[in-house]
Amino acid sequence: MKNKSETKSLSRRKLLKGGGVAAGAVAAGAIAMPNVSRAQTKTLKMQGSWGASDVFSDMARQYTERVEKMSGGRLKMDYLPSGAVVKGFQVQDAVNDGVLDAAHTVTAYWYGKNKAASLFGTGPVFGANASQILAWIHYGGGKELYKELTQDILGLNLVGFFAMPMPTQPLGWFKNHIENVEQMQGLKYRTVGLATDIMQGMGLKVTQLPGGEIVPALERGVIEAFEFNNPTSDRQFGAQDVSKHYHMGSYHQAAEFFEIIFNKDLFESLPAEQQAILEYAAEAANTANYGMAMDSYSKDLQTLINDDGVNVYRTDESIMAAQLVSWDKTLESLTQDPFFKKVVDSQKAWSERVAFYDLMNSADYKLAYKHYFPGKITF
Repeated sequence: MKNKSETKSLSRRKLLKGGGVAAGAVAAGAIAMPNVSRAQTKTLKMQGSWGASDVFSDMARQYTERVEKMSGGRLKMDYLPSGAVVKGFQVQDAVNDGVLDAAHTVTAYWYGKNKAASLFGTGPVFGANASQILAWIHYGGGKELYKELTQDILGLNLVGFFAMPMPTQPLGWFKNHIENVEQMQGLKYRTVGLATDIMQGMGLKVTQLPGGEIVPALERGVIEAFEFNNPTSDRQFGAQDVSKHYHMGSYHQAAEFFEIIFNKDLFESLPAEQQAILEYAAEAANTANYGMAMDSYSKDLQTLINDDGVNVYRTDESIMAAQLVSWDKTLESLTQDPFFKKVVDSQKAWSERVAFYDLMNSADYKLAYKHYFPGKITF
């Protein structure tokens, strides 16, 4: 028979053991329990500057899908194509005014407010490619300069991020094979952003139009030649039905990206975790967008050649050299503006260092391609 003292001791041990088991169960439960956001579910209305079937809308949806998954469904994005609320060139104003919560666009579409806008997408080429200029935005001061332009200089109620280093945009579609600058004189040509200044400087008559208006304008004779962006988008709106001469390679838009903008008041009202998701989902979309581009653009270029009877040419080097001369003249004028000059100087210093590294170090990919696929390219 146990005495009172032994009974007390036993009870104490049981209590301690039971407490340990309970504490362990609580700890295990804490580990097993998913880390669910406490933020309330929020739906944001985003419009793109692109048609519903354009590959750019597919890329915008890659961004919105990542936002929703990264937020565990507590941040939803209602993506709308161009024209659903406003026209493609009007999305910035709509976001600024709170008519839209967000937009998926490019800075060239609002460069009429300040030509420096085009430097964040359709700027001069100092030797750096789109991926390297996107790196400038993140690591070379571009992010801060963009904020200075949008918020301080223009007073816009916006927050913006960038995604998708776009492959070089083709010189475009012409009625004939263009072999020299003289053949381009006086042509009525569509482009946007600073490319407008560059092509005008080369003797073309330039009109700025959103993508959905290009083919109707060509059919009405408003334009005679045009560029948009890539083989997939160009084929989707029927470029091959109105022209059979496609020229690839150009300096007019060789380092562009998507601009993803949010109403600043709305953005700053969101919990910090949701703000971070909206920002870093743009970085996640880079990989997805670029992968889709490589797959789609290459397939559609072959379809244009093999099924649609399009003649595809590498733009003559003399035309690209003339573009650089035109860039020089344009910059000479525009760098009279102190902010414009500050952005150009920053990009130029970055390009001198970064492009030097890349050009010195990169393998000769064209040599390897010619080795394994002889006769496919001749330049």
